[in-house]
Formats: sequence, structure tokens, C-alpha cells
Amino acid sequence: MTNSQNVGMLTVDALEAAVTLGEIDTVLIAFPDMYGRLVGKRMTGRFFLDHAASHGTHVCDYLLACDMEMDPVPGYKFASWEAGYGDMRAAPDLATLRRASWLPNSALVLCNLYAEPGGEPVEVAPRRLLAKQISQARSMGYSVMGGTELEFYAFNETYESARAKRYNGLTTAAAYVEDYHIFQGTREEGLLRAVRNGMESSGIGIESTKGEWGPGQQELNLIYCEALDQADRSVLCRHAVREIAASQQKSVTFMAKWDEKLAGSGMHVHISLWDPKTERNLFAGDQLLGSIPGSDLFRWFLGGLVAHGGEFTAWFAPSVNSYKRFQSGSFAPTGIAWSEDNRTAGFRVVGRGPSLRIECRIAGADANPYLVYAGVLAAGLEGVRARIEPRPPFSGDIYQAEQLPRIPGSLRDATDTFSRSEVARRTFGADVVGHYEHFLRTEQRKFDEVVTDWEKFRFFERI
Repeated sequence: MTNSQNVGMLTVDALEAAVTLGEIDTVLIAFPDMYGRLVGKRMTGRFFLDHAASHGTHVCDYLLACDMEMDPVPGYKFASWEAGYGDMRAAPDLATLRRASWLPNSALVLCNLYAEPGGEPVEVAPRRLLAKQISQARSMGYSVMGGTELEFYAFNETYESARAKRYNGLTTAAAYVEDYHIFQGTREEGLLRAVRNGMESSGIGIESTKGEWGPGQQELNLIYCEALDQADRSVLCRHAVREIAASQQKSVTFMAKWDEKLAGSGMHVHISLWDPKTERNLFAGDQLLGSIPGSDLFRWFLGGLVAHGGEFTAWFAPSVNSYKRFQSGSFAPTGIAWSEDNRTAGFRVVGRGPSLRIECRIAGADANPYLVYAGVLAAGLEGVRARIEPRPPFSGDIYQAEQLPRIPGSLRDATDTFSRSEVARRTFGADVVGHYEHFLRTEQRKFDEVVTDWEKFRFFERI
């Protein structure tokens, strides 16, 4: 971790000093739900230090068995009305304690979840799923490094004005496609500078922000780091960007496709395996794959991603809306293949030597980062165990390559694929797969029950 990424991180002693001086009076104690949203409590700094820092706090287990509207959903084995919706213990991971510098006088800590009574880890918790995959990689002799690119749209609207307009006719932060435009970026710098500085001073290293391929669309790139830390930072970034925008009377969306006429928003994740002792990139090597020199480990990990990555599409694209993003000529992938620095591919190999890494371009901005990294690791490590050789690299326009296997075209298809995946069941267990299958099918069912505006405009008068 660089010195800049240590800025904003807190020890318990440092928090104690800040609370005593009145610099911090509130501690957010939070964890990610299945959507990747932060849920939890705000505590006084003194109470956190005296009680929660060592013992944690109790939260209702329905938080991992409800939908976006916080509706308790029947059918989960993990939590239900029949079982009384009991407590979980949210135990702070003090390595994540940091200033939440975008909020006044606040700190934030992320939690791991444990069953009450008993104290066993809650196996369906998203952060737990990724932590177990990282532990599995470590048992094989590897540490996992990752980097996230987050895309989102910014609007000159408050969340209240957007809701009042029923999310139609919204004013984006720019009137034209602003990909890499410095001039338009200057006009949006009030928001983006606050985001960059707010993250940097909260222990979240940022490489850059830039305009993206839509009016008002932005990309935020996080500095490469250990994968669990990277997922934590990705969730915190997505949360903080919304709060910073709201504080400026603006709004943002991380929907995968907020408007059918505009580019979708992705969450591209970069990954590589390293030697935990020497801190050397183990993907680097001298065996050519296409024109890329790499190691056996790199080749087998890539082979696993190509062979099994599509089985985790439901985690990479977890909503009905997610699948509107996968369109030809959109810079979002539609075919499962790998290429050398080709943005039409589901998996893109970038860098050389110490920087060699694999980019998964399938995930949308709406995905849960913990599940994305867990799915990428599950597929890649399966490739290493089975020594799966990747197909040759694809050259050209993958959108036109009809012979390639396709990314599932709907949430229903992706959920079926996930449910049938032997790799998912062997890696995460039947209970975890069943839990998330129910979550995904509930998302589909909730959409299927709604009469949309499209149906009304199409059929009300003319059918």
C-alpha cells in the first residue's frame, strides 16, 4: 500500500484521539448486502470505542433475505418469518477503519457477519464469499490483486427532482458524448474533484476520473491493490459518489443501462495472482500465448475464465436491466472470448511483465463487487486446478463472431446457467448457490409482475 493510500486510515488509538479532540463524533458501522449496498448503523464515537469496536453490534438477518425495497422475501432457507428473523452479529474488521472524509466528523468501518447464537460466519454474506476465495488462493500459494473501473452517469438533478420526473427527461451533466474530453470534464470538476479528494483522504487510492462514452457519463479508476481491499473500496466509492452528488444538489446512477439510447455503464475488474512472499506478479513469464509472454499460471487462469466465467454472469449482471447493456457496438461484450487489448472481448489481456493482468469486461456498474471478484476467482482458480488451456486469442470484431459462445441474454437465462454450474456448487456450496438463485429469481419475478410504461404506450390505445 502506498503512503497516499494510508492517508485516512485509522487505528483504534487514532480514532480515540480524534473522538477526544472532537474531530470525529460519528462512526458508521456497515456491511454490504446482496446488492452491494451498505447497510448498518451510525454510532457515537464514544459508544463505538467503548462497546462496538470489540463486540460489534446486532442486526436483523433479514438484511440478507430481502429485496431492493427492504421487503422480507419468503423462500430463503437462511432467514424467514418461520424462523422469526433473528439477529446476526456485525463484527468490525478494524483493518477497514477509516475517516469518511466526505461526511462531517465521521469515520466508517466495514463488518464481517456471524450467526447468533453460535458465532459461525454467515456463509451467504458477500464479503465472506470473496474472503473465502482469497483464502483458497492463498492456500494454493497466491495472493490476489485487483483493480476496479467504475462507470456512472451524473445529472444536474437532485434525486428528488429525478423522482418527481419519474426518471424521464433528466438533464445529464453534459449535453454530448464526452469521452476523454478535458473541456467538459472541467465543467463537471466540482463533483469529480470532490470525489477524488474525498476518496484519497479516506484511504481509497484513486488513479483518475475521465469522461466516458455518454453525455454526463464518468469513469473512476481505483489504484490496484489486494482484492478484498479493492472490493471494499469499490463499494465505498459507489456509496460515497452518491452521497457527494447529493450534497451538491446533483445525482448519479450506477444502473447498467439507464437510457436505451445511451451507452451502458460497466464495472471492469482487473485481476492477477502474486507471490505473497516476494510480491512478484506470477502471471509474468516467457511462454507466448498469442504475442503475450506469460506463465503457465496466467494461461490456466485465463483458460478457466473463458471456460467457466459465463457461469457467473448472474453475479456480474444481477438485474433485469443489466442485460440491456449487452449490445453490439456498445463497448459492452456479447461473446465469451479473450483478446489482446480488444475492447469487444469479454476478457481482455492488458499489460506486460509485472503489470500483466486480465480484465473482465462483463460486469455492469450495478453488480456487487464482492460477488464479481468472487466469481472471477472461482472460474480462474478452477482453470488453475484443472490446467485448462485457453482457446487462441480472438482477433477482430467479436460482435460479428457468431460462432463464439454468447453471454446469457437475460437474467432468467443467466440464473439458470448459474444454478446448473458445477463449478459454482463445488466452490461455494449448494446452500450459497440456492440462496443467490432465489435472490436472482426474485428479481426476475418482481419485474415480471409489473406493467411497464413501454407496455402502456404500445398497447393501451392500439391493441
